[in-house]
Amino acid sequence: MTQLNPAFTRPAFTSRVVPVIVITHPDQAVPMAHALLEGGVDVMEITLRHAAGLPAIEQVAKHVPQMHVGAGTVTRAEEMARVQAAGASFALSPGMTDALVQAAIQCKLPFMPGVMTPGEVMAARDYGFGLVKLFPAAQAGGLAMLKALGGPLGDMRFCPTGGVSLANMGEFLKQPNVAMVGGSWLTPVDAVERGDWAEITRLAREAIAAANANPMPSTN
Repeated sequence: MTQLNPAFTRPAFTSRVVPVIVITHPDQAVPMAHALLEGGVDVMEITLRHAAGLPAIEQVAKHVPQMHVGAGTVTRAEEMARVQAAGASFALSPGMTDALVQAAIQCKLPFMPGVMTPGEVMAARDYGFGLVKLFPAAQAGGLAMLKALGGPLGDMRFCPTGGVSLANMGEFLKQPNVAMVGGSWLTPVDAVERGDWAEITRLAREAIAAANANPMPSTN
């Protein structure tokens, strides 16, 4: 029954690159969303690491409906309902707890929990998840870990985040069990602070070009 709950479904965005964003002022959110869309990226992971995160999600959801805005760094169960009320279309976490999973089920909000070990991947699969966030990817073993997990847990898909960059994202995306990658390099703090949205668009286009050069491998 739980497999039918939207909490276990993959979010609807198409980009294989997920910008991980810390917004310090809600007014930055809408122009950033437009800049990313212009560059071909239809998803934003706006984290709750700053107090501006929740109102920023609300701004994007209200004014840029074509952008799939997700809430990142959701670490407490009560945050699930808050991000959903703000307009987030999915949620992500650096980890996974039963309370977070139950909150996602109750909210019927697509959720990507964080995992780091084979046991955590197995626990996520037991809940009903098919897509999880490998975090922090570099510390978890990066490409070597993903390759190792592909054998015994070949039915699981990952979004490695943490240590992924333009320079190495292609190697990650070549892995059959990598659905997408997450990273903060698409929205550098200095460019955001000075409102250089053209630079954000350029970085988005660059990332999309790199992703297109490494299409998702066939699993047939």
